[in-house]
Amino acid sequence: MAEVIAADARFIGQETIDHTEAGLVPFSGRRAGSVSFAGVGKTYTLASGSVRALDAIELAIPAGGIYGIIGRSGAGKSSLLRTINRLEKPSEGRVLVDGQDIGIFDENALVALRRRIGMIFQHFNLLSAKTVRQNVALPLLVAGVPKARIDARVDEVLALVGLSGKHDVYPSRLSGGQKQRVGIARALVHNPEILLCDEATSALDPETTLSILELLKDINRKLGLTIILITHEMSVIREICDRVLVLEQGRVAEEGPVWQVFGSPQHAATRALLQPLSRTVPEDIAGRLGQTPVTGGETVLQLHYSGQEGDAPELSRLAELPGGQARLLHASVDRIQGHTHGSLLVAVRGEVLADDLAQLKEKIGNVRILGYVSRDV
Repeated sequence: MAEVIAADARFIGQETIDHTEAGLVPFSGRRAGSVSFAGVGKTYTLASGSVRALDAIELAIPAGGIYGIIGRSGAGKSSLLRTINRLEKPSEGRVLVDGQDIGIFDENALVALRRRIGMIFQHFNLLSAKTVRQNVALPLLVAGVPKARIDARVDEVLALVGLSGKHDVYPSRLSGGQKQRVGIARALVHNPEILLCDEATSALDPETTLSILELLKDINRKLGLTIILITHEMSVIREICDRVLVLEQGRVAEEGPVWQVFGSPQHAATRALLQPLSRTVPEDIAGRLGQTPVTGGETVLQLHYSGQEGDAPELSRLAELPGGQARLLHASVDRIQGHTHGSLLVAVRGEVLADDLAQLKEKIGNVRILGYVSRDV
């Protein structure tokens, strides 16, 4: 059993430590927890050859926020995340936590670093033969913390994640969402400054995913810790993150505030990841769109809003469209971080000429002609 406990402790990024240095201070609103990458690269050597997982990553993650890293399969997300707690060592470059180069840390410094960084996983990684209490207490048990202090901290973190009545339940009796809450409680038991989330919701159904994301936002607000998560779902980024990094083949494709990246994606990889969230032209309208004007018909315009200041739908402006008449065919508008973005599909009577379109762009902003339809659409 001792071997199992030690192996699991290493897996969740903890090591045996003197309980007098365990750092079991009350939860607080501290703002430590910044992470930066300077020219970070990672190459794996395999039997079949070398694989370049990360290439020249330059990035600064501020303390106290929720930062998302997204990319398609094989983009390098997990490799990048695992360099933060030195589960992966970069082949070149430096990773700095609160300004300290963790690449030069000796074993003792690395132990201290991993006490400051919690980690939760896609498949929970709970020990099935141990109760909720025992799973959450495991890092402190390995650290040699006295039982009374362990019990107090376990009670505290289970209350924080909404599992106060589940101390003596085994994982097999828990739902997927409850198992992930146990994983979150275990990651928080050392009161970390940084919480790493490795696809923490991808094994959950949509309703449970939302509840876990709400919990993470609540933890961020209450504790002030930095949350860094990786995902392949833009809906997760939209729901929880302040900033997002898009990785593509181990390189930074683009990075910025979530509202900005969603509203005006600059890279093809970002646009591809956003595609599932894009409400495209409804099929019934798309099937009727033509490329030439229809006698007595209408022009279909798409008005796009990227979330920039002052860039939001003003319905009164529809009266300025050619002909003075406009029909709203379809709306796909979202609001992220206080910024409105999305599009409206509008049908206006008659043909919109090039001069008309130029004037519309000056008055309304980003507008384009999608096609032409007969009046009965």
